[in-house]
Amino acid sequence: MVANIAGGFFMWAVHLLTKAAPPGEYGDFGALLTVVMLLPTIPLQMVIAQQTAKALATGQAEELSAVLRWFFAATFLLWLVFAAAVVLFQAWIMQQWKLPNASGLWLLLPIVLFQLWLPLFWGALQGKQNFLWLGWSMMLNGVGRLTAAAIAVLALHIYSTGMIAGVLVGLLVAIAIAVWQTRSLWQTRPKSFDWRSLLTQVFPLLVAFFGFQILFTADTLFVKAYFTEAETDFYLSAGTLSRALMWLVGPLAAVMFPRLVQSAAKSEKFDLMRLVLVGTGVLALVGAIGLSVLGPWVVRLIYKPSFVKVASSLLPWYAGAMVPLAVANVLLNNLLARPSSKGLLAGWVFVLAMAYAFALTLPRFHGSLVAVLQTVGVCNLVLLAICAWFSWTSKRDKQPEPAEQV
Repeated sequence: MVANIAGGFFMWAVHLLTKAAPPGEYGDFGALLTVVMLLPTIPLQMVIAQQTAKALATGQAEELSAVLRWFFAATFLLWLVFAAAVVLFQAWIMQQWKLPNASGLWLLLPIVLFQLWLPLFWGALQGKQNFLWLGWSMMLNGVGRLTAAAIAVLALHIYSTGMIAGVLVGLLVAIAIAVWQTRSLWQTRPKSFDWRSLLTQVFPLLVAFFGFQILFTADTLFVKAYFTEAETDFYLSAGTLSRALMWLVGPLAAVMFPRLVQSAAKSEKFDLMRLVLVGTGVLALVGAIGLSVLGPWVVRLIYKPSFVKVASSLLPWYAGAMVPLAVANVLLNNLLARPSSKGLLAGWVFVLAMAYAFALTLPRFHGSLVAVLQTVGVCNLVLLAICAWFSWTSKRDKQPEPAEQV
């Protein structure tokens, strides 16, 4: 948790550089950064964490090596498709996001590649429960990002492009550490595995966590497309502070997930979820209340004075929307660590994410920044209800009959 919060702090500190940036540059950086955040890194990391924890628990290191290499090649092919799309639709993307030049967009290409590869190695570290080096990789990712961005903005006066270049530097440092610390896994001589069975296991995880990622990050892209540069800057500042709540509570679920996978593989009883759920709920709620109360002071400290009025008024809505999402994240991790009902749950989460994305394209739901956040909050509550329902039905199905209890 300390490592995750520290790394998150350094990444968050990059946003302090917006005080030195001209109007609109922060929104440009935010749009490019949101593309990075929208990538399915959480599902990829959780899938690899699950496969690593399961393989180590059952002594299948050779199959795990083959799985890691398969994902490495698959993500590279996906990146090639993405790169081709950026090249073909560059003019349209720049027009939609109101980008002044293509330099940030071109830097985005290697960032996306490394951002797709990093969760593969982070997931292996997480599955090994090697949280020491996972933490160092996270922290130095933030340190590298902040250092490079600060040099670009303050010394070279390169603003949105410089800040996105800092993202690239941080990723290079983080992935180098993670690759070295997981070398014993992916250097193992691979053994053929049942890829159809693997897809059956991991596809629900990818779908469910990708749906979660859309609910967590996609709103910024819609705001960038439908609102002015100034409004996007205000919205992004409130979102950056509010999403810090997930940096605070996310490590609890991240630590819980591989433990649950291993206990499920070994048929062990391990009631960690309840403690994590309560801790997450309390921390997220206290954090949201703190942001709502201290919002004007926090915004004034970090951003320009012009941000205070609008961003402060958005903070209670944004922070409140993150609370059900944080709690749902714990329930989702618990459910997906177990084999039962994964496919049905993933389908519901993905349908909700698609409905959410479609709703934000309608004028009724993006008529104002508050309307966007109300849509975010309602959809996050629906996600929490879905996860709670599946958790309750799963628990009910596990309860023994009265005769068995006797």
